[in-house]
Amino acid sequence: ILRCSFSHVFLSLSHLQHLTKSLLAVAFLASFGSSMLYGYNLAVVNSPAQYIKEFYNETMIETYDWTPHEEVLTVLYSLTVSIFAIGGMTGALLVGRLVTTFGRKGTLVKSTGLVFIGGALMGFSRWCRNPAMVIIGRFITGVHSGISLSVVPMYLGEIAPKNLRGFLGLVPSIHICLGVFIAQVLGLSELLGKEEHWPLLLSLVVFPTIVQLMLLPWFPESPRYLLIEKGNVHATIAAFPTWFRTKGNIQAEVEEMQEEQRSLSSIQTLSVRNLLMDRCVRWQVITIAVVNIGMQLSGIDAIWFYTNDIFKNAGIPEPHIQYTTVGTGAIEVISGMLGCFTIERLGRRPLMIGGFLFMGLCCAGITVSVLFQVQAQLSFMRYISVGCVVGIIAGFCIGPAGVPFLITAELFKQSHRPAAYTVAGCLNWLSNFTIGFVFPFLEIATGPYCYLIFCAICLGVALYTIFIIPETKNKTFMEISQMFADKNNILEEELMSNAHLKMATMNGYGALGQNDEG
Repeated sequence: ILRCSFSHVFLSLSHLQHLTKSLLAVAFLASFGSSMLYGYNLAVVNSPAQYIKEFYNETMIETYDWTPHEEVLTVLYSLTVSIFAIGGMTGALLVGRLVTTFGRKGTLVKSTGLVFIGGALMGFSRWCRNPAMVIIGRFITGVHSGISLSVVPMYLGEIAPKNLRGFLGLVPSIHICLGVFIAQVLGLSELLGKEEHWPLLLSLVVFPTIVQLMLLPWFPESPRYLLIEKGNVHATIAAFPTWFRTKGNIQAEVEEMQEEQRSLSSIQTLSVRNLLMDRCVRWQVITIAVVNIGMQLSGIDAIWFYTNDIFKNAGIPEPHIQYTTVGTGAIEVISGMLGCFTIERLGRRPLMIGGFLFMGLCCAGITVSVLFQVQAQLSFMRYISVGCVVGIIAGFCIGPAGVPFLITAELFKQSHRPAAYTVAGCLNWLSNFTIGFVFPFLEIATGPYCYLIFCAICLGVALYTIFIIPETKNKTFMEISQMFADKNNILEEELMSNAHLKMATMNGYGALGQNDEG
């Protein structure tokens, strides 16, 4: 299996044509200071959970002379975990306006200030004896993640050539997995997993942001944004050969962008309300709703937020739990890399279908193994439970972790894309919040049967992908829109509008003619 997997990786690497050093660098840099922080913040509260509860208990006694019940501490901790998602949903609501006003790269750079504010609040919370600083800091870092989680794949999807859009689109998902892994490693008791170090553990998010803030401003803005939305032909042509392309493959791509610009000549960037009312993209909107809700309600957030508790309930000895958790983090990174290096060879659909089906099978496996472990007193079933947890994580990171963000960029043209990411982000974060806040109580109420709910959701999304979502590999944004025209009952002539008009050429790059430029 490993030999086959690595052969797929090397075969895929041989197909990575037109991958310039600048294109790869901006993909890793944009993800390093944004997507990695999202993964880090998902998992960082898992290790110091007991210390945070004790801090809340101590400050309640000091401030109000009141000892809270265990249920109150559970609610406060659940709020600390899930408020990150409320911040993310807030950030997602701002995406459409921000990327239209400041551009894709400009939004990433300007939003870094939120990380410094949130990191400072969490870092000094213990010194100030103020639990609210932890919760507010989590909310603010959530706002940053809500913005960047939509803007990074949008930016990479627009700067990537069509044969690399899948590869670069999954680079953020690798960094999400890497962020989770780093949080798990630093949370070990030998490192920062001590009572006195948990504020430092929460505030380390500022360091990747410093690197991004120092380097990312030197890279150019998205050429599609510069040409289609700003009409800056010269900046577009300068960005392509200098940074993102080799000199031999620019003309056709610029012409395709101008074809899209002509088809949108009478349409401004759509609002969320207009997007939801536009019958030309009805099935695209339904698709991003299904995949973004499905990826969060698949159970993966429950695994990330409460890994230690899940392993404890599975019967793993207390001293071994933290190392088991770190092992799952390593599996995440490896799985994410396999998905990234095989997506251009296999396509989007196989990774989505296979990932969700495998996750559903493992969710059912957790229920069965825990029941046999408790009722039949079969102690070896604890290892089956751990294996199923690892399987859920691996299945998620191979495909469902990154493909929904990628296809949100691919299914919409330039005028619809910001509003589409706003809708997708809000649904994603709302589902994230629901799982983060409800799962502890759901597990108390239903026990291991709660994983059957996740199983049903995973199977439902897999079936939807099989019957509804087309393969978008190596397709232009215009071609993908035409693929959905039949489902939306839209005539091709209505979809293309004036796109059949031929473009004049300037400087050999298919730039706009003088009248169009004026």
